[in-house]
Amino acid sequence: MNPLAENPIAQALWHIETRLGEEMSLDDIAAAGGVSRFYISRAFTQVLARSVMGYVRARRLSEAARALAAGADDILSVALEAGYASHEAFTRAFRDQFGATPESVRTRKSTVGLNLLEPIRMNPQTAIKLDPPRLFDGESMLLAGLSERYLCGANAGIPGVWARFGPHIGVVPGQIPYVAFGAVYNTDDVGNFDYMACVEVRSFEDLPAEFTRLRVAPQRYAVFTHKGHISGIQATCRAIWTDWLPRSGHEPADAPFLERYDERFDPDTGNGEVDLWLAIKA
Repeated sequence: MNPLAENPIAQALWHIETRLGEEMSLDDIAAAGGVSRFYISRAFTQVLARSVMGYVRARRLSEAARALAAGADDILSVALEAGYASHEAFTRAFRDQFGATPESVRTRKSTVGLNLLEPIRMNPQTAIKLDPPRLFDGESMLLAGLSERYLCGANAGIPGVWARFGPHIGVVPGQIPYVAFGAVYNTDDVGNFDYMACVEVRSFEDLPAEFTRLRVAPQRYAVFTHKGHISGIQATCRAIWTDWLPRSGHEPADAPFLERYDERFDPDTGNGEVDLWLAIKA
């Protein structure tokens, strides 16, 4: 059996690459992967650090750049093939992507200096091995802390949020002690999301004005444990979305994804264990 056959990201990539010149929507791509649009949006961002339709757009423009460098006679035909209805819309998108105009690429007959996006291939041998998760029914929670909005693939500022929030841990009014959370929420279809470094509190009273407040409804969770340095947490998240989830028979719930930090994690070194709570439909 092809190990990629059960991988919705690999199936989505195959669908995109074999239909690059055709109309396609996020719903079409999700259906090709056998999952919901919420699933494919979250999984694509976790695995590839870019949005689904952002990948489609970058691939189409990259192939358009190659066609122009090869001497395409009609820029409008190239624009239409890339999914743009006008020369002007194509030129704007092309310049935004590459910092050059279609005319200049056709004139110099070269893509040198353009950051072209090559087709991404999924290698089933690169995934890490996950231990089976623990399933449990979580109660409602009140989370409070510092939050920032991040664009898809641009999450390098998250450690800075923790650096700012760190001095508050242990002195937040109404804090339930000894545990901190990282919450990923408000994820949209293009992969942008909010991230909050936070703690659980008994109420939202008397909190600092700059704090964000987040109510988490009761959820059923699959809990995984990331072991090792915190810098490798994305590899564990990728394995959850591309390996465990499509094989599990479970559907992800539209709810915050939580990182739970307790005494097993050393914030000074970044080493230890962190529990990852994936909300699933009951």
